Amino acid sequence: MEVMTLAEALSLPAMVTLEHAARALRIGRTKAYELAQQGEFPILVHRVGKKYLVPTAPLLRFLGIGEAAA
Repeated sequence: MEVMTLAEALSLPAMVTLEHAARALRIGRTKAYELAQQGEFPILVHRVGKKYLVPTAPLLRFLGIGEAAA
């Protein structure tokens, strides 16, 4: 898995897929889905149909690169 750069993180859209959030958190896809299904993913996850979406703002805050970096 390739590490997400700060520039990539700051250019994310308002909502990202669970895979993108997992990449930013440096956890594997399988573990991310496991955590989301158990309700234990560290950031709020929205289920939209079969997809899991993660709001970018809380993700960036969790990573410590919120509004100050933007």
